[in-house]
Amino acid sequence: MNAQPKFRGELRQDEPMAGHVSWRAGGSAARAYFPADLDDLADFLAALRHDEPLLLVGLGSNLLVRDGGFDGTVVFTHGALNTLRFESDGLIYAEVGVASPKLARFAAKNGRVGAEFLAGVPGTVGGALAMNAGCWGGETWNHVERVLMLDRHGKRVTRTAADFSLGYRHVGLRSATDEWFAGAWLRFPEGDAEAAQTRIQELLEQRSARQPLQQPNAGSVFRNPPDDHAARLIEAAGLKGFSIGGARVSEKHANFIVNPECKATATEIEMLIGQIQLAVKEKFGVELQREVRIVGEHMGGKGGVAKVRQHD
Repeated sequence: MNAQPKFRGELRQDEPMAGHVSWRAGGSAARAYFPADLDDLADFLAALRHDEPLLLVGLGSNLLVRDGGFDGTVVFTHGALNTLRFESDGLIYAEVGVASPKLARFAAKNGRVGAEFLAGVPGTVGGALAMNAGCWGGETWNHVERVLMLDRHGKRVTRTAADFSLGYRHVGLRSATDEWFAGAWLRFPEGDAEAAQTRIQELLEQRSARQPLQQPNAGSVFRNPPDDHAARLIEAAGLKGFSIGGARVSEKHANFIVNPECKATATEIEMLIGQIQLAVKEKFGVELQREVRIVGEHMGGKGGVAKVRQHD
């Protein structure tokens, strides 16, 4: 597909994804589109081939693109879908390109409480919706009143939680697949603005103390198993500091894989993920489930191209 005059965004070919994901590794996207706004994105989707593999990306904070690249179109929402406002009914409307910490601060400054946990979610609202992101006892979908979706034809659809299957780090539409989150209306109760802002600062300090934020990473790699923690299992398996090529299990937090010198390949990161899963399975009989998403092709061969994805 070639850009047409009606599109106000920018279409690029062979866009390196390493600069768009927090791991700073991986291959290129065949095409990348940077929309001007939601209307422009809707027009762009309407013009795409119906079978075009499509990936929506915010800050790329829970995403790995294999070294063979993504043979489709990647749409970048951060920097474009950034509307954030109060509605007359007391809800906060946020488009999917809004960074989750920005939403947390916006709610707190305006006397709303309960959004503080979002300050610890490193991606965007779109990713938080797509995976029911949460930490420190909070989860995104506990606050969602309704969401705005875009379908393959650029049509807007408003949905409620009843339209989705919701779980721990999982969200799926019950009756459709080719739709993407465009925005959400969230409800947070009124409260002490100063206390909420103080709580955000405390949580950010805790995060800085416990997580390897100074090194490229994709957040928690694995979901916590029932009644346990992935980090505890990985550390107990003796894997803190274990590395494959330039990818290493963080010494600071075992559920983080870091790329300290920005030399790791996506293949090395994926191999390390598999090695962790194997070691924990052999030692404890627990199958760790990935929290991060892996898309694209292996070098020299096809592998796992996702046609419908939305990420942080």
